[in-house]
Amino acid sequence: MSESKINNIQTVPFTDTTTTEDDEPIVAIEGLDRRSFMGFFAGTSLAGTLFPGVLWAQSRGGQGQASEPTITAAMIAEAEKIAGLELTDEEREAMRQGLDRNAASYQQIRDLKIPNEVPPSLLFEPAMPGVEVDLDRDEIPIRVSRQSPQAVGDDLEELAFLPLTQLSELVRTRQVSSEQLTLMYLDRLERYNPKLLFAVNLTHDLAMKQARRADQEIALGNYRGPLHGIPWGAKDLLATRDYPTSWGAEPYKDQIIPTDATVVRRLDEAGAVLVAKLTLGALAQGDRWFGGRTRNPWDTTQGSSGSSAGPGSATAAGCVGFSIGTETRGSITSPSTRNGITGHRPTFGRVSRAGAMALSWSMDKIGPMCRSAEDCALVFAAIHGSDGLDPTARTVPFSWDPYRDPRALRVGYLANAFDQASGYDNRELDLATLRALREEIGIEMVPVELPDFPVGAMNFILTAEAGAAFEELTLSGRDDLMENSSWPNTFRTSRLIPAVDYINANRARTIYMQHFSEVMRDIDVFVTPTRRGGVVGATNLTGHPQVAVPNGFSEQGTPYSISFVGGLYKDAEALLLAHAYQQVSDFHLRHPDIDAQPMPQEEGSQ
Repeated sequence: MSESKINNIQTVPFTDTTTTEDDEPIVAIEGLDRRSFMGFFAGTSLAGTLFPGVLWAQSRGGQGQASEPTITAAMIAEAEKIAGLELTDEEREAMRQGLDRNAASYQQIRDLKIPNEVPPSLLFEPAMPGVEVDLDRDEIPIRVSRQSPQAVGDDLEELAFLPLTQLSELVRTRQVSSEQLTLMYLDRLERYNPKLLFAVNLTHDLAMKQARRADQEIALGNYRGPLHGIPWGAKDLLATRDYPTSWGAEPYKDQIIPTDATVVRRLDEAGAVLVAKLTLGALAQGDRWFGGRTRNPWDTTQGSSGSSAGPGSATAAGCVGFSIGTETRGSITSPSTRNGITGHRPTFGRVSRAGAMALSWSMDKIGPMCRSAEDCALVFAAIHGSDGLDPTARTVPFSWDPYRDPRALRVGYLANAFDQASGYDNRELDLATLRALREEIGIEMVPVELPDFPVGAMNFILTAEAGAAFEELTLSGRDDLMENSSWPNTFRTSRLIPAVDYINANRARTIYMQHFSEVMRDIDVFVTPTRRGGVVGATNLTGHPQVAVPNGFSEQGTPYSISFVGGLYKDAEALLLAHAYQQVSDFHLRHPDIDAQPMPQEEGSQ
């Protein structure tokens, strides 16, 4: 930030105190508009009430277009009645003086114009006291299932839906080149994007450069690992220095961030080939972005869910080898479910968010979206760990062995989520999953229950942080550019979340995390239907990892999923159980017939 910007802060002047005809003391506030006035209450216990707005209206009453609002003790007393408050004379006077003292301070902070990437000084820590994180355990080399890949024919599109494990073997053994794979996926991206709207930008020049480099290195025997030469897509909230990073929103559609996100850099170091910046719902909400609505390749009358809409749709459509999404509250698990792919939301802090758009500093997470659990493990192995840039990121050893015996895991199942009384469409398939785990794999499972707690009441933690992350958008008025999004209203509303209640909600979160730690104390993983039991909202607050895998189809032919939730930093265990299940099921091997899907009638292409 330049010194000139900091030194350009203007304090808000105030007049001397005088009296009205009724001898009531007043204060005339010069240069204080409604926004600044309301800002005074943003950090008080009155912010979430009607009080600030009523008081502002009172201060303007009878003045027509008067330039300066005035506050009297009588006005405060009248506003109390509407807001359901009762203050003493001393409290009213203190509040009147408080407006004088604090409004200028709020304005000075706003004038700093803090960039989105700057985090607060308070850091979220998912591990409760007594929860040990073994940072010293050895990280064994990653093992890959050496599957015999199918023969490469004349039509390379026959490879489009192969899992990463098979694609990597084809590239490693030079049965297909990275350049060939890259051209094939770029062609599919161009062909299906008008129908599915999953890409903001294709990175053709960069992709061809990276693919040719990969082929040269592999030909010389410099094989970097299972991601070497594999085309992938990035959710377009991950910065890439040579291409726009739009955050899915009209106000930022031409934004260039002159750096690569840590995840992008690490995948480049692993030899992966970036072929596309994939869509996200505007500012990480839903599947609607400034170019339209990203579609579900199984049913183009549906959206692909969000906010990792593009990664979900493009991966399911066989247009990338794998993708990277992000989740704050369901943005990996939900589109993975809708599109019938496997998504891994890691333990909070295991993947650096440097270079990624911030929505909620205490909840944002980055993870892989792939065609199998093992694919997710291979991608996660390349991107996890601290980088010295994201203060919440930490390096916890990750070891992946697909041949490890899953029967050694301590496994639970979320009993009430499978309960017949709860009644839901996919229940029989979910119960069949439990039987397969028990009878075909030999997993012993115990019932578990999540703590009875008002989890939903803590949702405003996210919106409070989001409002801070996008304060500049709100105050500048550019939020009017987001015509089909509910974010502008949410951001405005968040400015009246009391600071005291935000802090107390996080204290309640601590209590819930302690209870959740007790649930996980004697198990490594539990199984649950993805959309049952409130597990997605709960685990995004606690920071636990979740792996969602395809688990059947509705009568309309659209996918369902089931999830494996691990203990903190037990991503490998959750992935292992998901991988074991995928060895006895085939839902993840099925793919949509996109050509048979109609072109959506509503909403045009970008």
